[in-house]
Amino acid sequence: MIGIVAVCRRTLVRKALVCFAGVLPAVAHAQLRPLEQSDWSVIRGGPAISARIGAARLFDQRASLAGTTGDLWDLGTFAVAWQTGRVVIEAGGTLQRLFRETSRFDEPYPDVESVSDGDRNDSGDYRISTSVRLTRKESPVTAALRFGTRLPTTDNTTGLERDAVDFFTTIGAAATINMIAISGEFGLGIHTTREPAFEQEDVLLYSIRAEVPRFLLVPSVTILGQRHGTGHSEIRGAEDLGEARLGLRIGRRRWLRIEAVRGYETFSPESGVIVTLGTTLNLARPGG
Repeated sequence: MIGIVAVCRRTLVRKALVCFAGVLPAVAHAQLRPLEQSDWSVIRGGPAISARIGAARLFDQRASLAGTTGDLWDLGTFAVAWQTGRVVIEAGGTLQRLFRETSRFDEPYPDVESVSDGDRNDSGDYRISTSVRLTRKESPVTAALRFGTRLPTTDNTTGLERDAVDFFTTIGAAATINMIAISGEFGLGIHTTREPAFEQEDVLLYSIRAEVPRFLLVPSVTILGQRHGTGHSEIRGAEDLGEARLGLRIGRRRWLRIEAVRGYETFSPESGVIVTLGTTLNLARPGG
């Protein structure tokens, strides 16, 4: 709690973030993976509940704290969102991460345990989120504020995640221009580090997506990631992340999305694939 108060004093942006977090739940950020973009279809829609679950296979992914490179399975990546009025509350996480080491690039962090067979596994991050729509529902451009926190549910000894609390806040907008739906978010992440002399890292969070939603098969292009501050070098466990994704979604209310992943930062995977199943239940009353 003392740490949160200290963070609030540093900038007005951080103060606003913590005050929001005290009123409503929030979302989280993982060490290995960049922050996912908001579900704009729910934010822009009527009262609804949405759910999705999926898995990812990622190659040449660096695990910073373990000091190794390997292949990663994200299994049971899920999210459930409830939208009412201007507010969307979301809970999500990753049930299990399986990591197979292929090479070493650095010494492990002091409390990270070695594994004789090269296999590491851990629970992924768990989080809750709040997004608030700032514009009218009828507006051609939808703007939203998002803020959140990551829950410390992982194990430091595995070297895949940080057992620490992170905060973030983003501002985003979505609009449809001709047949193309475009959305983007930018904001601030406040990440707790494992370094005693540098206890937190502030990073720029960003994401941009374009898709063509009017067809049965919906193609999409997504770029998302994070960048550390320019006044110092990267902090271990909170490095720059960046991914470009080329996706294809089938279906509308019930859908399947497949995305090919290409990382363009050192601590992002070289390549991979993400498969997600989702559904949306409209809660609006007939004729209401």
